[in-house]
Amino acid sequence: MAGKKGNKSSIWNFIDNFEGDKIIWMIVLILIMFSILAVSSSTPLLAIMQNSTRAEIIKDQLIIAGVGLIAIILVYNIKQIWIFREFSQLGFLVSFVLLMCLFVGIDLPFMKAVTINGAVRALQIGGFQLHVFEFVKIMMVMYLAWAVSSYENDKFLLANVLGKTDTFKFLNKDIWKKIIYIYAPILIVCVLVMNGSMSSMLFIGLIMGVTIIIGGIKVKELIPVGVVAAILIAGAVGIAEVSEGKYFGRIYTAVGRITRFSEDPEEKLLSMEKGTKEFYEELDKVRQPISAKVAVSEGGLWGKGPGRSTQRYIVPVMFEDYMFSFIIEEYGILGAIIIMILYCSLLARGSLVVRNCNNVYAKTAVAGLVILISGQAFMHMLINVDLGPMTGQTLPMISHGKSAFLAFSIAFGIILAISRMAKSNIDKEIKNVKPLVEPNVEPDPIQESISEVESLDEL
Repeated sequence: MAGKKGNKSSIWNFIDNFEGDKIIWMIVLILIMFSILAVSSSTPLLAIMQNSTRAEIIKDQLIIAGVGLIAIILVYNIKQIWIFREFSQLGFLVSFVLLMCLFVGIDLPFMKAVTINGAVRALQIGGFQLHVFEFVKIMMVMYLAWAVSSYENDKFLLANVLGKTDTFKFLNKDIWKKIIYIYAPILIVCVLVMNGSMSSMLFIGLIMGVTIIIGGIKVKELIPVGVVAAILIAGAVGIAEVSEGKYFGRIYTAVGRITRFSEDPEEKLLSMEKGTKEFYEELDKVRQPISAKVAVSEGGLWGKGPGRSTQRYIVPVMFEDYMFSFIIEEYGILGAIIIMILYCSLLARGSLVVRNCNNVYAKTAVAGLVILISGQAFMHMLINVDLGPMTGQTLPMISHGKSAFLAFSIAFGIILAISRMAKSNIDKEIKNVKPLVEPNVEPDPIQESISEVESLDEL
């Protein structure tokens, strides 16, 4: 008995006493393991491009996974919600500074703007390449969680102080607080992101809109914001025309991709003369989505098996933008279903955590981050199966990429940290859940007789 008790204390008690939502822990750990396995098989072309070896890339991915796990644990161990709230106030300011560095094309000894796929999207800081949009997504969700909770509780300190003066008396009105702290930051971020990626602007804008709606902002109040956004997009088109694509040139790229998506690329190629310059230019534009479709069709139910993909030698970013199609090719429809179940489970557990958070900030932050992660995952999947125009959105926690992996690791750390704070409410809710079928337990006459005999012996 002592041995059994000791084993339980050393193994099961460790798991039982581990705080935070255990289902979300399992999801993130499985995603990390999937990333190591998938990146290990999908990067032979990357090894050729970087004049490296697959062993070095696998080692690099193991290091990325380890750093990401450390980031999750560090953030998860923050035990006070006010720490997240205080840092969330800086989310818009930091996002604005980083996006402006991209917009002006900063070029300093310690920091340099980097062009990726024809657009300035990253900052080279020392030996690390920071993909700004990946972190802006997280920071703006956290900032807006702070903003809507502060509006709910009327805790905009600067606005309340300045509102006492005659000059800034207008700040006492709720609409101005919303404009300054919520709507204006959303529009500014969208405009700056649009300069580098139209698809990222639409996705980030949608996530920010959903986040503030979850926080309590009414949908009808966003109609004027949408009108202003449309005017800003029209202005960006005008600037792109005047600057000949130097600024907001990605609008043309987005229009081209939407046009190609609405057409049949195979039919257009067949109508062109093979071997011509125009033929190869058109082929380069549609090579990735066509190869992704081939990977999906060849995967079948069971897949080709690990390491047997052929399209990984054709698609340059198979390990990033087309990871889901690669998973289908090697692991089949069953592998794809497993991935989908993981992200659906994240949505389900996230909703449970949200229901049991006791303040607006925590609810909005968790809901926004969960929708961001799962929303990007499902958008990635739809594009990979040719149900949407090509974009550069990765599969969260699986696709290769240091910045994206680190950003989503921080997001998972925040979700787990807040889930630990809500754990007692979740446990109480689970205990109160009634079974779907009430057991029909009838009294056992033999057991009753034994109990009567035992009671006589005691006398």
